[in-house]
Amino acid sequence: MDPLKQAVQAYASRNANCDGVAMTPVPGLMMKCVTSPDRNLHAVSRPMICLVLQGAKRMLVGREEQVFSAGQSLILGADLPTVSCVLRANSREPYLAIAIELEMSILRQLAAQLSHERPQAQPRARTLFTEDSEVAALDCASRLMRLIDRPEAIPLLRPGIVQELHYWLLSGQHGAALQSIADPTSYASRLGAALAILRAEYRSRIPVERLAAAAGMSLTAFHRHFKHMTSVTPGQYQKRLRLIEARRLMLEEGYSASSSAFDVGYESVSQFTREYRRLFQEPPKRDALRMRSKSREPNEQVEANRHARLA
Repeated sequence: MDPLKQAVQAYASRNANCDGVAMTPVPGLMMKCVTSPDRNLHAVSRPMICLVLQGAKRMLVGREEQVFSAGQSLILGADLPTVSCVLRANSREPYLAIAIELEMSILRQLAAQLSHERPQAQPRARTLFTEDSEVAALDCASRLMRLIDRPEAIPLLRPGIVQELHYWLLSGQHGAALQSIADPTSYASRLGAALAILRAEYRSRIPVERLAAAAGMSLTAFHRHFKHMTSVTPGQYQKRLRLIEARRLMLEEGYSASSSAFDVGYESVSQFTREYRRLFQEPPKRDALRMRSKSREPNEQVEANRHARLA
């Protein structure tokens, strides 16, 4: 695993944002490098597998909490609000992880081919799992990493590698649960249509009746199953999407607090500030200044280490 850790640390040190997350030119592939334990990070995460190479992290989804460390993977089976925190990391041994987004269309296709019997839809199916990282999954991650330097190969090779990764997940410890999530008749799958609308149109007012219709449920059933799966109401889910995007605009695009508020759909800056502080524990401007300052620290540490090696 050492070459993979070195590759992740080298790429993330050059490309990570203030939260330590580095996006890549390979669709759905990202990595994280954090040099110290930190406060809670709020996100609305897509279905994914996160392979931890070094350090440890805690993730809370609704009422379910998982701690996973080096040699383990976390699988998230739906678009869900998450609260995560790196527990073990330092400048010599930073927290290192690779995350790969899952594609429900591939899961459904493979699940149908792997089993002639449709899994029984579970109204209270789990969507958060941890397991020991399989060698096959790590191999897929390594091959996706190699595509970063071969952009011309991405559209040719990525689809096959991603499909193989989904196969190994369906064949693994939590394959039956993932197959149930991917089943078009499951509550998680049906709610996925409503979540897709919220993600695409989070800036706009969306009638809950439209969301329930997309999920094929009555209003009562929709509210009940939505709250159970995501731990929040549809309105709270949309609010979190807005706040997270506003934070990204300030940190990565240089927006002011008021500009970001209006861009994500708020009509009142004061309301935005109250809700931002409630979620991130700081007002927007102070949070942005703190995170920008923090984002410079890893690069400064990398430069110091480089000079130390040359001395």
